[in-house]
Amino acid sequence: MAGRPDSLGMQEATLALPDQIEESMRRTQQIDGLPEISDIDQIVILGMGGSGIAGDIVSAIAGPRTTVPILVTKGYECPNFVNQRTLVMVASFSGETEETLHAASLAHERGAPIFVVTCGGTLEGLAEDWGASFSLVDSTIPMPRCAVGAMSVPLFGALSSIGLLEHLEAEIEDTVTTLRRRCDLIRDGSDNSFPVAESLAAQIPLIYGGGPLGGVAAVRFKNQINENAKAPAFFSVMPEMCHNELAGWGAAHSDKANIVRVHLRHAYEHPRLAPRFDFNETVARGDGSEVVTVSAEGRTELAQLFDLILFGDQTSLELAALLGQDPGPIDVLAELKHQLAR
Repeated sequence: MAGRPDSLGMQEATLALPDQIEESMRRTQQIDGLPEISDIDQIVILGMGGSGIAGDIVSAIAGPRTTVPILVTKGYECPNFVNQRTLVMVASFSGETEETLHAASLAHERGAPIFVVTCGGTLEGLAEDWGASFSLVDSTIPMPRCAVGAMSVPLFGALSSIGLLEHLEAEIEDTVTTLRRRCDLIRDGSDNSFPVAESLAAQIPLIYGGGPLGGVAAVRFKNQINENAKAPAFFSVMPEMCHNELAGWGAAHSDKANIVRVHLRHAYEHPRLAPRFDFNETVARGDGSEVVTVSAEGRTELAQLFDLILFGDQTSLELAALLGQDPGPIDVLAELKHQLAR
């Protein structure tokens, strides 16, 4: 790993993920001011980009298990149904995310109880003005996308505190253990992220995940390639792609498409997804396309999701190194914000 361009210390931050999750769980014990479970009819999670992925993670893991619906929304809009019985969770690492601030303000105007996860900024000030419950994130984390554990664990912790999510501590423990094993493999060079990155360096990645868990891992992998390696990537989710996207390969050939398919697999897939992955691989092989399969480790859903996330994060850093990119700065996104501010 020595000699790579990495001005913001993204490699170190990536390998700190298990410690970040463990520390965030400790901080979660201090959350107060949340509504009672009997006062909540639905939950809305607001967030964008590297912060907003926390909402996707929570929805994928907790959504099927809670007794109230969870909706993740990314943009300026606040759903029209939001009212005094909607718990609105707001995730913005910087506390300055334009879209999130606007949507959160609308939720406050409608009387919704609000829980904020941020490292400060305007959002922290608003939370204090609103009397909202909030959890502060370590501001020394170099970029929002490196704070995936610190942003998502407080959301899980809030659900657990209210009584909407059971067994969180055991799942966090398994997640930390699983990620530490993965980090050890990365440090001694015995994981397979570098060979995967080599396959992605000369081709455009198309990343497939199964169900909500795999879908979140796939979009996270895609986003990390975009931001860390400054390279294009795309994702899709099983089984939906079997009803549309799969047909698009009928006229596609490897010499034209130049695409490598990445299958992210986990133990919590619906059993009917396995033959769909197999068929997708058969179609790819018939076109002469490469297929890379990554299998999650860990005993619990949360551990397997974060294991896939960490694998994707590390692979994107390996890809950045192969392409000679500094994974930290995202100049084009900074320029967009500058233009919008004008």
